[in-house]
Amino acid sequence: MRLKVQALRSNRYNRATFFGGIDMTPVLTAQALRCERDDRLLFEQLSFDLMPGDILHLTGPNGSGKTTLLRSLVGLGQSVEGQIRWFDGRQKANEKIWYIGHRPGVTLLQSPLENLRYGLALRGLEPNETDLWRALESVGLRGYEELPSRQLSAGQQRRVALATLFLNTPTIAAWVLDEPLTALDDAAVGLLKHRIQQFAAEGGAVLMTSHHGMDGDGVRTLVLGSPE
Repeated sequence: MRLKVQALRSNRYNRATFFGGIDMTPVLTAQALRCERDDRLLFEQLSFDLMPGDILHLTGPNGSGKTTLLRSLVGLGQSVEGQIRWFDGRQKANEKIWYIGHRPGVTLLQSPLENLRYGLALRGLEPNETDLWRALESVGLRGYEELPSRQLSAGQQRRVALATLFLNTPTIAAWVLDEPLTALDDAAVGLLKHRIQQFAAEGGAVLMTSHHGMDGDGVRTLVLGSPE
């Protein structure tokens, strides 16, 4: 079997219901997804819901299609067949999601501050300058806020991207993160894990890949099997 889902909650929420004041309509519904690459079937009949408060941890060996799946879910790839629906089609997904890919996606000619402002502007959000500086300090970039990002190390550039997760953005409902814990020291890994748990506790939904373990309330694991 190429696909299995582990640690799923038994008490799944009904669609369009409320729990603790949070709208429990699925953030993401994926149905009968299929991906074939280079004549290899990576996965098929993959179906899942991502609910508010969920942390869905996507795991599997290299080459099993994790990055391909994430990119297709956010509209950056067309390798995956099937039905993908964000917010039951009620809202524009690109304005409600933070996506951080395997590469940081930082504009190297812009400073960390400018990168954060640009990311907010793409989603129609007004930057709060105090919030921007605080987010960069949270990821260890104090003193680097106004340097061109090309002068930063690869690890620091990744922290610029991760700083977006520390911004106060109540209209963002979901994070899609491809290996966000890569190239971080133990303290930074612990900080980011805590922030992910905090976002989910506030009703946000997280879909992520990581070679680091993820545990805690609301964490489910989706395992993609190795392609033959």
